[in-house]
This record gives sequence, C-alpha cells and structure tokens, in this order.
Amino acid sequence: MSDHLPPQTGGTAPGDESDSFLAGFTTYAIGLVLALGLTGTAFWVAHSDLLWGPGIAVGLAVLAVAQMGVHLVFFLHITTGPDDANNVLALAFGIIIVFLVIVGSLWIMANLSPLMPSMTQIMKMQP
Repeated sequence: MSDHLPPQTGGTAPGDESDSFLAGFTTYAIGLVLALGLTGTAFWVAHSDLLWGPGIAVGLAVLAVAQMGVHLVFFLHITTGPDDANNVLALAFGIIIVFLVIVGSLWIMANLSPLMPSMTQIMKMQP
C-alpha cells in the first residue's frame, strides 16, 4: 500500500482556499453576489403575488437552504475534500444539537399546553 495521491487537475471547488489574493477575493465576491441575489429573491417572493399563497413558505424554505449552501461553500469553505472531514462532522453535530433543542422545546410546549389553566381560571386566582 502506498500513500500515492492522484495528480492534481488544476481545478478547485468554489469554496477551496487558494494562495492567490485575487482568487480568494473572487471567491468571496461571487459568494456575496449569490447571497445578495438570494436575499433579494426571498424578499421579492414574500411580497409578490406570483406564487400561490401556501407555496410562499415552500419557496422561502428552498431559498433559505440555497442561502445556507452558499454560506457554507463560499464563506466557511466547507467542501467535500478529505481535509474537511472534521469540519463536516462538526457541522453535522451542530445541526443535530440545534434540531434536538428545537424539537425538544416544541415537544415540551405541546405537552404543557393542556396543563395550563385557562385565562378565566387565572383571573379568578387574582386577589
């Protein structure tokens, strides 16, 4: 077994870091333009009558996922390269923790809701 790496093809992924200032600046500029474009599109979708009413939430969710992808690739430089395995694992762990906190909070609130007294009962408790 040898630790022979395949020859480099000269191409890099959009989020890969490079040694050149101009290449790094170009990567950030492309990311900024894409992020601003997605943000503007989200505002346009929210205020436009082009989409069917219930479809607006789906459209905004799709744009939000695209926005996250742009930020991960162009600004956080998360790529599929072998050097980024720890970054991807840390990101996945963070997403799992956020998901557990949100779902757990919603679960607790849903289960406590029937146990809460009504407003009339609360008003009767006032002196």
